[in-house]
Amino acid sequence: MFWLSHHREDEYNRTYVLGGVRVCARCLGTYPVLVVALVGLFVLRAPLQWEWDVPVVLGLTLPALVDWALGRFRPAGGSNFVRTFTGVFLGLALGRSLYVHFQRPLPTVLLAQAALVTAVAVPVILATYRRPRPG
Repeated sequence: MFWLSHHREDEYNRTYVLGGVRVCARCLGTYPVLVVALVGLFVLRAPLQWEWDVPVVLGLTLPALVDWALGRFRPAGGSNFVRTFTGVFLGLALGRSLYVHFQRPLPTVLLAQAALVTAVAVPVILATYRRPRPG
């Protein structure tokens, strides 16, 4: 199984087919951008702390979280364009928080990002856990 192809058959509407392989629409936006952002920050020797790190990283993380949460409640809803677009923002956010983390483990920006993801994901997963799946 390809690492960006993590959806079951009933979620294939959330994927693109590239070279015969199903690729998650959000991951396709997230991971390439994360790598470019991370490399760019290292090449530029970006500062390890910017006063706007936390609000910007949280603001860039939130669209993917909201879209993911809505998708859990409406499995047939949403669009791959939106998933990929929010994945780009998520990739930028993860690039910044991981850049700092790799040099100063568990920085405030990463902890705030993890707290936001947890605060959204846990209630959504619990609310949708027992819902019957289509198919």
